[in-house]
Amino acid sequence: MECVFGLVGNGFAIVAADTSAVHSILLHKNNEDKIMVLDSHKLVAASGEPGDRVQFTEYVQKNVSLYKFRNGIPLTTAAAANFTRGELATALRKNPYSVNILMAGYDNESGASLYYIDYIATLHKVDKGAFGYGSYFSLSTMDRHYRSDMSVEEAIELVDKCILEIRSRLVIAPPNFVIKIVDKDGARDYAWRQSVKDVTTAAV
Repeated sequence: MECVFGLVGNGFAIVAADTSAVHSILLHKNNEDKIMVLDSHKLVAASGEPGDRVQFTEYVQKNVSLYKFRNGIPLTTAAAANFTRGELATALRKNPYSVNILMAGYDNESGASLYYIDYIATLHKVDKGAFGYGSYFSLSTMDRHYRSDMSVEEAIELVDKCILEIRSRLVIAPPNFVIKIVDKDGARDYAWRQSVKDVTTAAV
């Protein structure tokens, strides 16, 4: 039931993900951040088995940091995406990771970009992408309203339309979403869309 989607606008990329931590029929919490800041100008939004998702994204994050430490220059978004794809492909025939990734980044030379990487190591540069059951609704909404020259405000409005469609039409829809943006100023949180908050039970 996970929902992860993203798009590229005029000089920026936005990714959004649900924040539900689910196992079987149980919802453990509503504030699980599934979008990792890879470095100062890259974001990784991931869906899949929780253990694989956390372990693999942290592995990629540390290796990207190691490359910068050893060589003195950061990987470009394309290079980081190709590294990620290579690691998934290597693991595919040994102990595969059940994880799907949208990698967003900003480079001074090429601008903003978004890469689609699925669990069988398919890599493709896209203008918009999505994973999970929410993709049935977010992709169709983005197909209808997406433009490559969108401003940040227009892109956020489109993201909110996708979230509304998911909440309205998905039978078991996640209530909360986190939205992050990356542009020339770096990767950062943009907003949380919460309809349900975690309730702490009082001690008896």
